[in-house]
Amino acid sequence: MKQTVDLSFALMGILFCVCLTLANILEVKIVAAGPLTLTAGLIVFPLSYIINDCVAEVWGYRKARLLIWTGFIVNFIAVAFIQLSIWLPASPAWTQQEAFASLFGLTPRIAAASFAAFLAGSFINAYVMSRMKIASGGRRFSLRAIVSTLLGEGADSLLFFPLAFGGILPPDTLVAMILTQTVLKSVYEIIALPVTVRVVHWVKRCSGADVYDDHVSYNIFKIGNM
Repeated sequence: MKQTVDLSFALMGILFCVCLTLANILEVKIVAAGPLTLTAGLIVFPLSYIINDCVAEVWGYRKARLLIWTGFIVNFIAVAFIQLSIWLPASPAWTQQEAFASLFGLTPRIAAASFAAFLAGSFINAYVMSRMKIASGGRRFSLRAIVSTLLGEGADSLLFFPLAFGGILPPDTLVAMILTQTVLKSVYEIIALPVTVRVVHWVKRCSGADVYDDHVSYNIFKIGNM
């Protein structure tokens, strides 16, 4: 059977991967927001959860699973090539090697924490969206988007900060960072919700898709089952 790819799904997949790659690059910039210390990745990373919500809502968990693993692979490739570029010997005429490595080099611990947190948070987000859609009969999309993002972002932060900085930063600082990141990313989702709702309605009209995951397997490794 010949398989076709919906144009809107393909565009969302591209945007999803771009957001993840950008978020990793922007994480190196530390931003002061009043009394809060944040990373610049916060301005783009929550978009990946909004896209995840849209895909899970329109095409179901199978497509969301495909999207998450695709984003993971693309992000892994980006990190690998950045590390390779750091390891390559610098030209004597170029004096920015240390600055480049300092900005873009990820320690194995932080990279592993980032990948683990991304997978856990993204799959929880997609799972909650899927189950709540079935339970609500497709109603209350706004509530489902907020709840799924809160749980997904919470799991992401709960894993990332202890794995990346446990034993380095004091426990009270870790707790504050987890709560701050989770709340701010969820607020981001709420602010963007009017746009998200309109995008979902538009995509449903254009694609004719509105999948309910009645008999789907939630095994995250069943990538071939699309």
